[in-house]
Amino acid sequence: MTSPERPGDTAGHSPLYLKLLAETAKIAWPELERFFARGMLLRVARDLDLVTVAAAIAEDDRDQVAQWLSSGLVERMQAETAADFAARDPELWAVVVSPWVCVQERGVS
Repeated sequence: MTSPERPGDTAGHSPLYLKLLAETAKIAWPELERFFARGMLLRVARDLDLVTVAAAIAEDDRDQVAQWLSSGLVERMQAETAADFAARDPELWAVVVSPWVCVQERGVS
């Protein structure tokens, strides 16, 4: 999985992917709560590449996004997950693909 922690793994990626990768950052849950309250937060499963998901959303790749949504690999942030993140304060990474904010938990599970 390509991640912001491994910036050398950028060969062969599109300009959009590289732009989104540069805009991806570690973020604390309190900074994301307002986006959750507005229904604009998408949780991305750990086994997906956060930037690949963001790029697919930005490119309006409806088939791929629909596949992730139907399999539960990408979903609107659920209240239970939000409460869990607020209680645990896990390591989170996020990238904005307006109007969405894609967020992924990283680190130890």
